[in-house]
Amino acid sequence: MSFFKRSRAQDQERLESGLEKTRKGLFDKIGRLIKGKRTIDEVVLDDLEEALVTSDVGIKTTLDIVSRIEKRVARDRYTSSEELHALIHDEIAGLLEKNLPNHPLDFDAPLENNPHVIMVVGVNGVGKTTTIGKMAWRYMQAGRSVLIGAGDTFRAAAIEQLEIWAKRAQVNIIKQKHGADPAAVAFDTVQSAVRRSTEVAIIDTAGRLHTKTGLMDELAKIKRVMGRQVSGAPHEVLLVLDATIGQNAIRQAEEFTRSVEVTGLVVTKLDGSAKGGIIIGISNEFKVPVKYIGVGEGIEDLQIFNRQRFVEALSIV
Repeated sequence: MSFFKRSRAQDQERLESGLEKTRKGLFDKIGRLIKGKRTIDEVVLDDLEEALVTSDVGIKTTLDIVSRIEKRVARDRYTSSEELHALIHDEIAGLLEKNLPNHPLDFDAPLENNPHVIMVVGVNGVGKTTTIGKMAWRYMQAGRSVLIGAGDTFRAAAIEQLEIWAKRAQVNIIKQKHGADPAAVAFDTVQSAVRRSTEVAIIDTAGRLHTKTGLMDELAKIKRVMGRQVSGAPHEVLLVLDATIGQNAIRQAEEFTRSVEVTGLVVTKLDGSAKGGIIIGISNEFKVPVKYIGVGEGIEDLQIFNRQRFVEALSIV
């Protein structure tokens, strides 16, 4: 438990550092446009709308935020720019609050299933492999036993990369040869987790097959196979999205949430992007909670998403 007490303070510092580009690109701009303002007029609302849209918050979510602010401005009176900062903070935090996870947040929280099976999905290049390695390490640091399944058998280097991360995290890995049936790997992983009384099993999946339909059919097959081994498995389906691609992440989320029962989102590479606002848009549009965020390349740089700390790290209050 002392690990978590120490790391939360460190995580906040890392989060603030990782969100520096987003803060400068969006929220410093918002701070400048309302500096010294005692009221929010049409000019400020128009500027706010432009700042949000150009920072990849998304048109729908931007209109939601501006509309909510406009209603509150019409109802309340504001006497300082600090109050306006707080208003914007509240509205953005409020949108994120509507989509909180209904599964355990902390890595040391009680798990209802043993093993707790997690399937990780997403297109190639978004950071699935590194996310799995970092998740495994976090669970290990919390005292959990972890097993990883190398279910991305289509990409030549995927198995080798996952092996490297498994060694870093000091967890075991189940693998087969390149080109093997991904569902067979998932079956073996869950079966081994049951036999070894492993607490957490994390299954990697392919990010690309020959056709979009083929990928989604394969993911459905993997889910069915795991469900036969452990009731309700997978208990989580995490979709990994790359923050640096902005609105393309929303299109990827549309595709996966249409075909797979996604329970949570992982947004990676926030430290390399000025498009951290994508978290606000994705969470609002898909009603799927952001569970983890990646704020660096280190094994410790996967964080549990905390809406309040996220908004505060963007320095809008």
